[in-house]
Amino acid sequence: ICTSMSVSVIIKWGGQEYTISSLSEEDTVMDLKQSIKSLTGVLPERQKLLGLKVKGKPADDDTKLGILKLKPNTKIMMMGSREESLEDVLAPPPESDDVVNDFDIEEEVIEVENRSEENLAKIARRVKEYKVEELNPPREGKRLLVLDVDYTLFDHKSCAESGQELMRPFLHDFLTSAYENYDIVIWSATSMKWIEAKMKELGVTDNPNYKVTFMLDSGAMITVHTPKRGVVEVKPLGVIWGKYSEFYNRKNTIMFDDIGRNFLMNPQNGLKIRPFMKAHLNREKDKELLKLSHYLKEIAKLDDFSELNHKHWE
Repeated sequence: ICTSMSVSVIIKWGGQEYTISSLSEEDTVMDLKQSIKSLTGVLPERQKLLGLKVKGKPADDDTKLGILKLKPNTKIMMMGSREESLEDVLAPPPESDDVVNDFDIEEEVIEVENRSEENLAKIARRVKEYKVEELNPPREGKRLLVLDVDYTLFDHKSCAESGQELMRPFLHDFLTSAYENYDIVIWSATSMKWIEAKMKELGVTDNPNYKVTFMLDSGAMITVHTPKRGVVEVKPLGVIWGKYSEFYNRKNTIMFDDIGRNFLMNPQNGLKIRPFMKAHLNREKDKELLKLSHYLKEIAKLDDFSELNHKHWE
């Protein structure tokens, strides 16, 4: 008797995770989509499953799951919205603790600096051990722009049929304009797999008008101790400066993030961007990236960013 192996996957959609473990290798992608429908209410024809590929091409609905060679509990990101759920789509996303509980970083900076030896040792470890996969070489004489993803370039909580619908307005114009003077680095507090999937879905990775130098994930972050919040994770630019000291430093780097604490280690280089949420309501109104394009052009004329106060960028 031939027994087929069971398949277990985790579907990520709308800020939730759904585990499916009732399928076998003999079942097809359509069977998987039907299981997803029973859990989420999203019709199979409205589902887009990122990363399901056979020989580099998206898997067809009749492809058997065994051919995909999925590891147990593989995470699959789904794009798509329920047909009946226009009110769900327009409803405010659940408030993210990160955005709501972000704190004003000024008073925390002193405390972080007081423990600087410990933090610098962590950064030195990241410089030594974290592997950067360079997508395009750094360019001589360019400044550096480091960009967060979730709520900065992309509304990651709302539901939609495609990532394009959740993309922040003017994203490609903004990146095209920035690329003239800045090397672009993407840094998200998630895993590289999700960053790559999102950037591909948004059309950033292969855009002919600009190039991304490299991308960093949560593995490049460090934890620091703050008196009010205890231990928090931050994005220390020192990791990039340590790895690329001949190109980038505190004088030519600017970082956009919707969470101020992410630049606790380098507050002078951080610009706190307004979070882009409720994409379906705000898509027509959000002009943040358009305005920031002008700001980046203006400051690119300066030799030294370290004296700027990005709080007053507008």
